[in-house]
Amino acid sequence: MREPSLWEVQKKNNPGHSRWYIERFEAMRAQGADLDGEARTIDAMSSRGSTILDAGCGPGRVGGELERRGHRVIGTDVDPELIDQARIDHPEATWLTGDLADLDAAMPAEVMGAVDTVVCAGNVMTFLAPSTRRAVLEGFKRALTPGGRAAVGFGAGRGYLFDDFFQDAEDAGLDVDLRLSTWELDPWGPDSTFLVALLRKPEDPAQQPGARTNLLG
Repeated sequence: MREPSLWEVQKKNNPGHSRWYIERFEAMRAQGADLDGEARTIDAMSSRGSTILDAGCGPGRVGGELERRGHRVIGTDVDPELIDQARIDHPEATWLTGDLADLDAAMPAEVMGAVDTVVCAGNVMTFLAPSTRRAVLEGFKRALTPGGRAAVGFGAGRGYLFDDFFQDAEDAGLDVDLRLSTWELDPWGPDSTFLVALLRKPEDPAQQPGARTNLLG
């Protein structure tokens, strides 16, 4: 049995936590808060009509906006209550209950290896069980097309050091393309209190210009 995520532990201790989370963002939107900053960044870095995985999607705030902008969105979250809300609020996208630590089981087989962009926003990485962090990043790599990118954002002081994250990404076989301090693309530095990391799955060497092709199979 895997170690339960910190989100699952929090929900066990407070069964009303998911409903509170849903209502919190509903209230913020009703008050006119801008909740689409992450989606604007992902939209800008993705080709039109991309296949996007919203990893740890919650009630679909980010993925729903990306679907509205013309992308094909598949979202997954370990919390079925949040997935139910995402299906109500954003029925055009595909929402699946699943464990990011076992993404192959959570996703349809045809999706793995066909995702253009992964977005993992909302401090999702800090709600994972620490023992599953690298497995989650490895799942992102398997889900992405060669050259595909993942955008991961989370804050400092939440139990996951930025240096440890960079090491986990490297160990998972992902290249760190860019380090930012906000979803508005502000530069990142050693004193930054928030990280948005753009990770890339290396290109398939067989697809590189000038690569040799084995015509004999």
